[in-house]
Amino acid sequence: MSGKLAFSVGLTGGIGCGKSTVAELFAALGASIVDTDAIAHALTAPHGAAMPAIVAEFGPDFATPEGALDRARMRSLVFSDAGARGRLEAILHPRIRDATAAAAAIATGPYVIFAVPLLIESGSWRERVSRVLAVDCSEDTQVARVMQRSALGPDEVRAIMATQVTRAQRLAAADDVIDNDDGLDALLPQVTRLHKRYLELSS
Repeated sequence: MSGKLAFSVGLTGGIGCGKSTVAELFAALGASIVDTDAIAHALTAPHGAAMPAIVAEFGPDFATPEGALDRARMRSLVFSDAGARGRLEAILHPRIRDATAAAAAIATGPYVIFAVPLLIESGSWRERVSRVLAVDCSEDTQVARVMQRSALGPDEVRAIMATQVTRAQRLAAADDVIDNDDGLDALLPQVTRLHKRYLELSS
């Protein structure tokens, strides 16, 4: 995807910060959401569009019997091998970019929010959106939330967090910040305020 839409927002945040919840609240107010994580999962689901290239590059052991990406095996590989991470990204990123552009082209909301977990890390996204919105919470909250929803231990969660930009770097790159340490009741007023602001900017 090249160039900006008339007005668009890049939504990001570290693992466990609550990006999906925030995106759902914006969607309920009428914003169009394009979720790059959901696109990536569809590409690597059973018989997803990226799976033939992944199997050709990494071998059949990286596919489940159903034909999906073996996420645990791939996660283990890319954490220990930066070269493998680059090879995987070379397969996924162009496909994600094309699918993202296609989804944005048919969006009907007053503005589009691109939910991009690694927006800051990717480098190119900052130039492709009008504003960057970071969902923020304490690192202890991140760890607790991820442990609650997954089988990962605290050290594994912190290892994932270590592959992402720091909280300070993410906040420094953001135009807008939503604090998500205090649950849903505290989220909604923040989302409503920003939605009104984005409507003004998009009109």
